Order: sequence, then C-alpha cells, then structure tokens
Amino acid sequence: MSEIYTSEPATKGKVLLVTTFGELDVELWPKEAPKAVRNFVQLCMEGYYDNTIFHRLIKDFMLQGGDPTGTGSGGESIYEGGAFADEFHSRLRFTHRGLVACANNNEPNTNNSQFFVTLGRCEWLNRKHTIFGKVTGVTTYNLLQVNELATDAQTDRPIEPPSILRTEVLWNPFEDIVPRNLQREREEEEEAKRLAAEKEAGGRPSKKQKKQLNLLSFGEEAEDEEAEIAELMQAQPQGLKIKSSHEAAARDPQAD
Repeated sequence: MSEIYTSEPATKGKVLLVTTFGELDVELWPKEAPKAVRNFVQLCMEGYYDNTIFHRLIKDFMLQGGDPTGTGSGGESIYEGGAFADEFHSRLRFTHRGLVACANNNEPNTNNSQFFVTLGRCEWLNRKHTIFGKVTGVTTYNLLQVNELATDAQTDRPIEPPSILRTEVLWNPFEDIVPRNLQREREEEEEAKRLAAEKEAGGRPSKKQKKQLNLLSFGEEAEDEEAEIAELMQAQPQGLKIKSSHEAAARDPQAD
C-alpha cells in the first residue's frame, strides 16, 4: 500500500469537509487536475456544499454527494459553459480508499459539482472519472464508519443520509479565485421571475416606489423649495388662495 501512495504526485491545497460522520481532510492535485480542483475549491469557498447530503452509498465502493437538490440529478459547475472536461493523469489511479473524484453522467466531459469518495479499490474507473484529491490522515477512518450505513437496495440511497455541514478551504492553490455571491444571485433571479410573472398576468409590480429626494443630485434644493412653499401657505390669510403663475397671467388685464 505504501508503494501506491509513493507513486502519487505531491499534493498542493487542502479543504476540510465537516460532515455528520466526522471531518474529512481533502488534499488536492491542482497541477494534475486544474479544472476540477478550481471548481471544487471555489464551490467550497462559496458555501455551495453546505448542508447538502450524500445521496448515494455503495458499500466498499464509493460515497457520492455534491448535489444541492439531493436527488443525484442536480448540481452545476463554476464554468459558464456548464460541464467541464475530464482530466486524467497516469499517476492517479483508483487503487485505494479515500480518493476524491468527479461524478459524471456516464459520458465523457460531463463533470459538474457532484463528486464521490472511494471506499475501496475500483480500478475499472480509471480514465473514466477525474481524480482531483484524496482524504488524508486520521480522517480516513471516518470513511470506515460511513461505509457501514444502511441503504435502499434499489436506489443505493442511505436510509438516513449523512451530510456536509460546512466546508473550509485551509490551503487555496489558486489565489485568483473570486467567490460569487450565490445568495444574492438567487434572490435577484427570484425577483426577476416574480416581476416577469406579474407582467405576464397584466398586473403592476407590487413593489412600491418611495419618494426619496435625497437620492437625487438636486434633492436638497427640492426639499428647501417645499419648505418655503409650506411657510407661504401658513402666512396667507384664511380663504386666500395662492395663484399659480398660469392663473395670474390669465386674469391680469395687462398681460398680453
């Protein structure tokens, strides 16, 4: 077994997965699988995997997660084009427990946010799934615990699915990563859908516009003018109406 670990490339980068069955220290291979590692690290930084379940477990084979919907059919990568390409390396092979790899749609180059952790040797997956990290240290023993969970025989779904509580990037191998504000993007998308639905229904948007003079460049001048008009109204005798300039001009015989 030691010979297997010796043949693997050196790692660079580390992410901590805090799960309901203990912590997993995941060391990364950004040189060998740059797209996969960048995708995984950025999603962790954005909290994408927080409070998501491991929806599939096959004893002595693998534990799969990374789908926010918890169904096994969801999840998106950080890349604009959607799925990203496979990345294979001759020194990264499915030879032991604890390897972290991209799950796909059983087709080449269909990697998104989902990933799996091996629970045993599974070399038939070589050059079919991108290996980008491995669970290390004493945290590998937590995989022995999750390996014993009961599952549905038809779907491989755990009866009581374990989950990722939170993630923490301990060593970021890519200093140029800029996390997105996923919560704000979701709120903006929901607001756009709501307004579009109201427009389609023929109604007016329910969001009310408030008068905020202070947001305008001439806001203070407008407020001063309103105050002067109020003072003039109070100073006039009762029953006397202040004429508009239009009304004064219409009634003034000298105005031609």
